[in-house]
Amino acid sequence: MNIQEQIKELIKSQAEPKQSEMQELHNLILELMPKSKQWYFDGKNEEGKQVAHPTIGYGNYNITYKDGSTREFFRIGLLANPTGLAVHIMGIDDKKFLIDRYGKTIGKAKVGSYGIAFKSIKDINLEILKEAIRYRTELEN
Repeated sequence: MNIQEQIKELIKSQAEPKQSEMQELHNLILELMPKSKQWYFDGKNEEGKQVAHPTIGYGNYNITYKDGSTREFFRIGLLANPTGLAVHIMGIDDKKFLIDRYGKTIGKAKVGSYGIAFKSIKDINLEILKEAIRYRTELEN
């Protein structure tokens, strides 16, 4: 299965209304990042152990680990979790940035150092989410 098929299958595997909302967010991110590389991360580590929820990724940047090694990864991630949906905004050095900048204005969401999680897109201000995504896509690697 290619990446596009994996993305379609992941979205299709969600129960409604999560399926429709995930599709809406996928379309929104593609509008904001039309030329970005798309990823499908199955959530498994090198040993095949499930360590995260399957995620659709957009864009790319290089992660630099403490030991100096690097790896290419996505800038923006979209995933479904047991309680709803989440958008991960990867590669922001300031771990309080999302909380400080968007935590009070995004609506009913849990904002962390790299993620914005919410039960439904009806609970959040989509314009604020778009602003957060745009912010990360404008940063350099």
